Amino acid sequence: MRSALRGLLTAGLVSLALVGSARGHSLLLESAPAADATLATAPAQLVLRFNNRIEKSLSRVRVLDARGVAQPLVVNAAAGSADRLVATVPPLAPGAWTVLWQVLSTDGHVVSGRFEFRVGP
Repeated sequence: MRSALRGLLTAGLVSLALVGSARGHSLLLESAPAADATLATAPAQLVLRFNNRIEKSLSRVRVLDARGVAQPLVVNAAAGSADRLVATVPPLAPGAWTVLWQVLSTDGHVVSGRFEFRVGP
């Protein structure tokens, strides 16, 4: 009986630890431009909003053309609140673009993702 209770208690503590650690990971909530959007004109900036604070100085964002060539971005660490990553984007030609992002969450974990958008008709 005692070992069964100990096992149940251990399983409960492990479950709580896993839920607590997952809660600290930064999840992308929204972006401008939005994922899978088709824009009539190229965006002047890229804005990524996460569900919690990120370490901006240790975060990265890249924009790639259809051939995988990265465009030069200027990340503005002072822009937006602590849950946003803002970057100035150079003029983008019509076509498909891929955004790759990587942020350091407040729980110390690195989280990354990607999405696409299109410029043009």
